[in-house]
Amino acid sequence: MSVLGRTHRTQAERREQTRTALLDATIDCLVDLGYARTSVQEICARAGVSKGAVQHHFSAKAELMAAAVEHLTEKLRGRLATSISALPGGASGVAAAIDLLWEGYSGTLSTAATELWVAARTDPELREAIRPVDRALGRSTLEHVTAVAGDLPKERAEILFWLTVNLTRGLALDAELGGDPQRRRQLLDEWKRVAVMLYEDTSP
Repeated sequence: MSVLGRTHRTQAERREQTRTALLDATIDCLVDLGYARTSVQEICARAGVSKGAVQHHFSAKAELMAAAVEHLTEKLRGRLATSISALPGGASGVAAAIDLLWEGYSGTLSTAATELWVAARTDPELREAIRPVDRALGRSTLEHVTAVAGDLPKERAEILFWLTVNLTRGLALDAELGGDPQRRRQLLDEWKRVAVMLYEDTSP
């Protein structure tokens, strides 16, 4: 193997390491500081790179923010795919899938995404950057969840999925605002009961 080949691979690896560091630092800033207080300078300081290095990877702050959420959702997508593939079929699988979606759509992802969506309301560039990321996560996760639904009609499975996603996002926002955790647990348990009932009523 030539020295040139080894050098080229090392440069690629370093570039990827820098990009990953920037994305991880961006998520940390969104969670710790919020979007309004997150600056490129702070992201670079946390990532341990120069401000000029950002321009080699991202042309605008909105692109960096969208890439950071995509970076986080890719990790989530991998975890969900692995976990969902191990679920049993039938009604018990539906209840377990709802728990997985709650875990996935709450926590760090919820905090970071909420910060960006609120900011995107008045920032068209940011909105256009993060919209396809959000849609891609939904489509990918839906594919895995419908596999658990077994013989349930596709349209019914999709309705149950999107109801669950919107419920869990609402509950995640409630958590961000300091809502009652016991109430969130009760609402989630009640939705699992209803979802299982709907599944059983519409199963062949």
